[in-house]
Amino acid sequence: MQKILVTGGCGYIGSHTIVDLLNHGYEVISIDDNSRSSSFSIAGIEQITGKKVKNYLVDLKNFDETQAVFQENTDIAGIIHFAAYKAVGESVSAPVLYYENNLFSLINLLKCVEEFSIPNFVFSSSCTVYGSPDAIPVTELSPIKKAESPYGATKQMGEEMLQDFTKNGGCNTILLRYFNPVGAHPSAAIGELPIGRPQNLVPAITQTAIGKLPKMKVFGNDYDTRDGSCIRDYIHVCDIAHAHTLAIQYLEQEKNKTACDIFNLGTGIGVTVLEAIQSFQEVSGVALNYEIAARRPGDVVAIFANNDAAVTQLGWTIEYNLTDMMKTAWAWELKLKAQEDSAKNN
Repeated sequence: MQKILVTGGCGYIGSHTIVDLLNHGYEVISIDDNSRSSSFSIAGIEQITGKKVKNYLVDLKNFDETQAVFQENTDIAGIIHFAAYKAVGESVSAPVLYYENNLFSLINLLKCVEEFSIPNFVFSSSCTVYGSPDAIPVTELSPIKKAESPYGATKQMGEEMLQDFTKNGGCNTILLRYFNPVGAHPSAAIGELPIGRPQNLVPAITQTAIGKLPKMKVFGNDYDTRDGSCIRDYIHVCDIAHAHTLAIQYLEQEKNKTACDIFNLGTGIGVTVLEAIQSFQEVSGVALNYEIAARRPGDVVAIFANNDAAVTQLGWTIEYNLTDMMKTAWAWELKLKAQEDSAKNN
């Protein structure tokens, strides 16, 4: 049973990936400082899988604390690195925070990879590395343009760091560039749990529908798209999670073509913001209270994936459609509301 370290394991995609890894026979440990997540996710993972997961409450920017995890776990066979701040809007207003957190944490991890000879590394990257693309769908060979936000810039820099690191025989690496993860585990035991006001579309939708937010904003309806709102490629978080398990297996089986392979993770279907809202309304039966607002700095007009490489090389298949994404996201929101109501009554 191979041991995989998942950084950001209490976070949204990290927690779903831990479930998928455990269900495929891996032992998993997590590092998460819970600055943007909650240990609540660990209980959900254990509820789904029946297996215990140790989370180290460690800030990856602290090298000594990070190194101590590796000293205690000398049998780590691979790392999946999620831990990062990820809100595009926040990164525009607080760029130094993003550069410090997202880059220093990766640097410290790579020092440990080198010191402890960790063979395999999977990096959580993003379609933001493509900037505002000239043509869609984007492939892994699409030009890397200037990032539209400091968050996107940290992902570009992270990729460059890993590509340079692997040139010197550091480890075998996969960069997974995913598009817009949404939804929740079908059990509703784990899901997206934003700290503060949600920065991503689907939790903004569900929190508005449940009444946590009085109204949500659609940022711009004057883009050159079919209904004026931005186009994104929404992909279910469980499909994203399984791709990480496949990536680790791919590296273990030495199928990688280079020391640093790259894969897009998206459905290949572009959906506008207003279409996503309409899908949610059909699934939930709730009329959403939203307003059109000014464009948001850092947003690209339209982007969706060509996922042929992940499908053909990793053997990745997409199991969930947009309706499933909205159903599971809404079930998760309803469960959170039920828990809150129960806590108030007790």
